[in-house]
Amino acid sequence: MSINSLINNLLNIKIMNSSNGEMDPKLMWSPGMFGTTKMDVFRNIINEKFDLELSSYSDLYQWSVDNYADFWEQFSNFSDIIYTSPYETVVDKSKTIDELPEWFSGAKLNYAQNVLEKPENSDPNKAAVFVISESQTHIERVTFGDLKSRVTSLVSAMRKYGISAGDRVVGYLPNGREAIEAFLATSAIGAIWSSTSPDFGISGVLERLRQIKPKILFSVDSVVYNGKRHNHLDKLSQLMSSLDSIERVIISPLKTPDDNNNNNQLNDFMKTIKCQTYDQFLAEGDHQKSITYFDAPFNHPLCILFSSGTTGEPKCLVHSVGGTLIQHLKEHILHGNVGSNDTMLFYTTTGWMMWNWMVSALAAGSALVVYDGSPFKPTSTSLWDVIDKIGVTILGASPKGLQTMQELGLKPRESHHLERLHTILSTGAPLNDKLFEYVYTSIKTDILLGSISGGSDIISCFAGQNPTIGVHSGEIQARNLGMAVECWDHNGTNVINQKGELVCVKPFPSMPTMLWNDPKGNKYRNAYFSQFKGVWTHGDFCLINGNTNGIQMLGRSDGTLNPNGIRFGSSEIYNIIDTIDEIDDSVCVSQYNDKNEERVVLFVKMKADFDFNKTIVDKIRTEIRNRLSPRHIPAVILQVTDIPYTINGKKIEVAIKRIIAGKEVTNRNAIANPESLEYFNNCIEISKL
Repeated sequence: MSINSLINNLLNIKIMNSSNGEMDPKLMWSPGMFGTTKMDVFRNIINEKFDLELSSYSDLYQWSVDNYADFWEQFSNFSDIIYTSPYETVVDKSKTIDELPEWFSGAKLNYAQNVLEKPENSDPNKAAVFVISESQTHIERVTFGDLKSRVTSLVSAMRKYGISAGDRVVGYLPNGREAIEAFLATSAIGAIWSSTSPDFGISGVLERLRQIKPKILFSVDSVVYNGKRHNHLDKLSQLMSSLDSIERVIISPLKTPDDNNNNNQLNDFMKTIKCQTYDQFLAEGDHQKSITYFDAPFNHPLCILFSSGTTGEPKCLVHSVGGTLIQHLKEHILHGNVGSNDTMLFYTTTGWMMWNWMVSALAAGSALVVYDGSPFKPTSTSLWDVIDKIGVTILGASPKGLQTMQELGLKPRESHHLERLHTILSTGAPLNDKLFEYVYTSIKTDILLGSISGGSDIISCFAGQNPTIGVHSGEIQARNLGMAVECWDHNGTNVINQKGELVCVKPFPSMPTMLWNDPKGNKYRNAYFSQFKGVWTHGDFCLINGNTNGIQMLGRSDGTLNPNGIRFGSSEIYNIIDTIDEIDDSVCVSQYNDKNEERVVLFVKMKADFDFNKTIVDKIRTEIRNRLSPRHIPAVILQVTDIPYTINGKKIEVAIKRIIAGKEVTNRNAIANPESLEYFNNCIEISKL
């Protein structure tokens, strides 16, 4: 065995099998922990109904995309979705994906009804939501009886103030019970929900809310993060002075009665505008009156999500009641094996689509843990303490969060019981081999580590976790049922074991019904159907492994690198840089000269105790040469003090590419740390191309 091969084996890096060209990633986990899964039961139902012999997940997947109308109909029955009027037609199969065929025409249903009235949630004493902040002084247990009572009051109060179907209601809220209750009440009425996190800057919030003109705003007076209280009323004052569509503001005060200064400011604020506290608003409703749920058509708007807005004004993505519900239930019930014994903690904000996805787990019978604040306060093990205290079964985190745990030296398998924890989900960026190894060596060996991938565009996942097949290092397990995902090269050819664009070639229910303020659909078509005719192009660079059927996500396709004729994704570089102990973070982009010749530029942020020098540069070059090839080595490697990220924690490459190309970054509102761009504006080395 060569030295390079030995190094690769030791580091658990994927190796190409020279005999067949297929990827041979390390197997980290094998199915069996769940026994007979809901996926198995569903496959048996399909076999019996259609007289088939589907024996594996691959068989079931292929059937689901070849017969997508039958698949979605059968899953609708399997998941016991509550319809108040039956559907007439599942979908018009003569229409292509870019023609946006209507799903379940004739059907009527309500999202909140499918949470609050499901038989598995009928016990009023069953836990629905556990509420906890970073101080962990108290865990609030909210039962389904409590939840339904408060949602009933909110529905009554909102209708009293004239909110009806189609009106927009927004939350400028942390991840807490109020956000869930307001969302459910909004959907019960047939109004349209949208939310954003309090850490969003006022310019970014205005940029989004001005487009959708909400009538009611739910918010807070302050938030606590990392042990520090942050006043929110100044932001709200600016928002209200610039947004005239809002008729009422509902404030949830942070419950710290000793802080008289903040209470006085809140009292003054409430005198100046049409404002009530959350409890006052609840009191105006009638909690004893049963909810009259709005009968929504399947494609009626449920919520509006926003694109990142890093390259222009954020797109307003309108997602339907039925499409969101059925897609989320499929992912929870079949792909997550979620049921009434589960408790999910997904570390998220209300501004990320994973919050919407998490809430839908209630409709699958799961309880939720809403955690607001830093996961590492008051101690570095705070999140794991909560997992043990409550008995969490499903944990969701970003790769950055897992990386921080690893860097802190946390080994939960040694310090905590984790008896009920059976799944860890990760999304927001590709999950590298090093983090797969960390989870299985330092957290738990018998656990399903599900790397999942989709986006706000589809409010769900194209590929993700699966309890019936193995977990391989560096890969998403498989494409999800009913999602006709392929990898296409630049000629539009479907390829296996080659890098290309992630596309979807057949319709699916959770496509946006429209983009807000796009009456002719031009923005919609340009965003998703302009690259390949009649095919959804998602904007991700990927590779489908012909051996495992897993998927490697290689970064955004607008960040694809192509120096010297070799095309690769930026995440391939990050996977290597993340294994170098001295480096804290990195970003890798292309730069072109006036002859359109491309070179790769790598920027690295060093950890506090290490210097950037020739030794580090040589180490980077050697690692990339040994583990990829000499042609992957960046032409320039430079140090920066910080790496730009979106508010939702995604690394930004496009803005840097624009800056080093001499173009202006017009929209900095979506950038969490816009000051990080200043180095790139003033980088002398970059101007020498």
